Amino acid sequence: MQAWRVYENGEPDAVMRREEVEPPVPGEGQVLLRVRAANVNFPDALLCRGHYQVRPPLPFTPGVEVCAETEDGRRVIATTALPHGGFADHALADAAGLLPAPEALDDAEAAALHIGYQTGWFGLHRRAALKEGETLLV
Repeated sequence: MQAWRVYENGEPDAVMRREEVEPPVPGEGQVLLRVRAANVNFPDALLCRGHYQVRPPLPFTPGVEVCAETEDGRRVIATTALPHGGFADHALADAAGLLPAPEALDDAEAAALHIGYQTGWFGLHRRAALKEGETLLV
């Protein structure tokens, strides 16, 4: 399978290499996913730089958020299990964390839903303390 791999920390455009690798093997409680779309998140850049709170062993495949297909054919969104992230044909995820991908969204939209949506929601509701009846101008 094809995967973007990071062998040393640095800027993503300098340290990511696309190469042929063996598909990852699921561990206890994990599932193998066929990646349909992977969202690029700020944590992916931090992972490449070695500045994220999670530091997977080198080499690793970034891509923390995907829309993917399970081996039994379900279309799901998931946070990947590093070091086998979503910038590849296949990724690993914890089975308990899989969510059905909304039918109204295409694969790219669904991939961006999981983490990006939560980040925005928590920022507005917990940090900005947005309340019912208030108006938000974006």
